[in-house]
Amino acid sequence: MPNMHRISLLALVPSATLAHAAVLRNRLDDTNVGLTPSMGWSSWNVAQCDAASEEYAMTTANKLSELGLKDLGYEYVNIDDCWTTKQRDGNGNLVPDPNKWPRGIRPVVDDIHAMGLKFGLYGCAGTLTCASYPGSEDHEYQDAQLLADWDVDFWKHDNCFTECPVTPPPQTCWGYPVNTEPWYAKMADAIQSVKAQKEILFNLCQWGRNEVWTWGDKYGHSWRIENDNWGDWASVVRIGSKAGEIAQYSGPGGFNDLDMLFIGNNKLTHNQERLHFGLWAIAKSPLIIGADLTTIPTSSLDILRNKDLVAINQDPLGAAATPFRPSNSPEPASGEIYPYWAGPLSNGAVVAFSGANGAGDFSVNFSEVPGLEGGEHCWKEAYSGQEGRGDSLSFSVEQDDIAVFTVTDCA
Repeated sequence: MPNMHRISLLALVPSATLAHAAVLRNRLDDTNVGLTPSMGWSSWNVAQCDAASEEYAMTTANKLSELGLKDLGYEYVNIDDCWTTKQRDGNGNLVPDPNKWPRGIRPVVDDIHAMGLKFGLYGCAGTLTCASYPGSEDHEYQDAQLLADWDVDFWKHDNCFTECPVTPPPQTCWGYPVNTEPWYAKMADAIQSVKAQKEILFNLCQWGRNEVWTWGDKYGHSWRIENDNWGDWASVVRIGSKAGEIAQYSGPGGFNDLDMLFIGNNKLTHNQERLHFGLWAIAKSPLIIGADLTTIPTSSLDILRNKDLVAINQDPLGAAATPFRPSNSPEPASGEIYPYWAGPLSNGAVVAFSGANGAGDFSVNFSEVPGLEGGEHCWKEAYSGQEGRGDSLSFSVEQDDIAVFTVTDCA
């Protein structure tokens, strides 16, 4: 068989990772939101500006319930850029586009809450959003109060048209070493100022700049670790490999955000969609669907509805899986998804074999898996449903696919 791998010795997952995950961290002044990665849907990948409407929000909310996604924990209906008019009103408030929101925002939020779901909106740290609608610069407290008044549950804060050593500021300031932390600190303070009225999950969408994973937990509940997921395989590899390098920074109250899911967008092969979702799940990324739920293929929907992977993602320990290296395997290479991943769960461990670098047969003794003791364990693979027990684990993985196992003590 191709690419046979036999593991004789595993390098341990860094002890700091396990220590970081061992205690439930309740950050941001004992927040009650964000203790597990957020799950839901976002409008941007569906139809960009055209999807920022009441029609899309309500249709999606109904589909989340109808398709069984709500029951699995997909609860946020998030509207991305372009939901406002191009100008604030005379009092400086953001104005919902009346053509897209004929009833305004609050009635839609109330309807979505009545369905047992939550509602989110999008803004930007700069003078304009990425699509050139009004940004929140110098309006942070006013915008946070408006969100609280509307009973909004989620706020995504983007990084366009912000301070840059170029005049006027370009849409993005990639080529200059700009410190983004003060902008996100200010919006976080604004959101905290309305906490007594409304708790809002705060997503820092600043593209992984300034090593945000080292400080993002002071301000928000999740933070983007990389540039956008463009929906291609190269994006999955780029973002997934980065997640493996910084797994220790995720935990209850604050998680590395690998960006929205391209599952059901006809961008990836079936195997690539499986790896994409499986890796996002074990990395404890927010699981935010970016597909049109009225047309999503059943094969893609079944990936999103995988109960075992959702359970791993939502495990209360909140520890992200990270690559581990067999003694006879090459060192991890920057920009590649390593074949071997493991991480602790509250009831055992998750082990994953990735075929991103080639199909093959993988095998490991449980005594060598970080966080597991030797001896017999029971295991279940998430996609196939295959189960087994023993002191080792062997499995075949196809090209660009993944196998994800929950490993527990046998009853």
